Amino acid sequence: MRTFSARSLLIGALILACVVAALLSIFVGSAPLPFARMADVFTGHGDPIARTILIELRLPRALLGLSVGAMLGTAGAALQGYLRNPLAEPSVLGASNAAALGAVIALYFGFAQWHPAILPLMAIAFAIIALVMLFALAGHSESPLTLILAGIAVGTLATAGVSLALNLSPNPFAAMEITTWLLGSLEDRSFSHVWIALPCIAIGLILLLWDGRALDALTLGEDGARAMGFDLGRIRLRLLLGVAIGVGGAVAVSGAIGFVGLIVPHLIRPLTDRSPSAVLLPSAIAGAALLTLADVLVRIVPTSNELKLGVVMAFLGVPVFLVHLMRERRLW
Repeated sequence: MRTFSARSLLIGALILACVVAALLSIFVGSAPLPFARMADVFTGHGDPIARTILIELRLPRALLGLSVGAMLGTAGAALQGYLRNPLAEPSVLGASNAAALGAVIALYFGFAQWHPAILPLMAIAFAIIALVMLFALAGHSESPLTLILAGIAVGTLATAGVSLALNLSPNPFAAMEITTWLLGSLEDRSFSHVWIALPCIAIGLILLLWDGRALDALTLGEDGARAMGFDLGRIRLRLLLGVAIGVGGAVAVSGAIGFVGLIVPHLIRPLTDRSPSAVLLPSAIAGAALLTLADVLVRIVPTSNELKLGVVMAFLGVPVFLVHLMRERRLW
């Protein structure tokens, strides 16, 4: 009973943090608006400029911050549980790198100018291609080490492709556009991006949250999980599909944002019983709150150009991870 109460308290506190983060994302920005003017918008009497800022710019940005953060946090927690590796995150399996390569190709060849959906769809397609390559390299092996090594190979190949695109960029403007996208940002996103990313993220979250009990069983080793009746092949398929589809959809609209999938499970784990299933849902909620709050930060820091979210997350993530590592190095 006490464990249930503690878990409920943790999830409740994290949901409250998400609500606060979402409200800040909607009401705080580089263009200050009086509260009365914002209230008029939500009562249906606001002026067109305020409505555009709140409804068409800030609201989809808040929704994307919450959904992308939830996807990255869940992916990191699921991979750390499945691979039994505290350094695992989506890039370990090459999904993030491959999605980035797909988006870069869309920008490099001008496909992204044909239709707004081309860039996200190519990012998702390349994440799926990375999944197929991962299966081909890993073969029928169910060993986490084999998956990690195959993922490193796929991720390195995708990173090399991105570097080649930058190296052979036909003009500096194309290179600048690619570089800007790789830095990660939720700036100038609209509801079209939300409708493209949200179904992919929803599918990814469902697939990753499905196997919580199986991840707990894997803490006993692969033989122990099999003895408990779990099909490791199906578990791996669901996990890899969840990462590829969910992270592909997230990266497609946000660009490359690191450290969320790495640090969020580490921050959540000491507040739970440390079992993989207990970390999954809190990591999703905490990832949503963290990324949304970081996106609010990039808007209020006074700079000539808005800071990129991926850069801010790197500066925030490294110190937090190192401090947590020093405190928790005796345990994982």
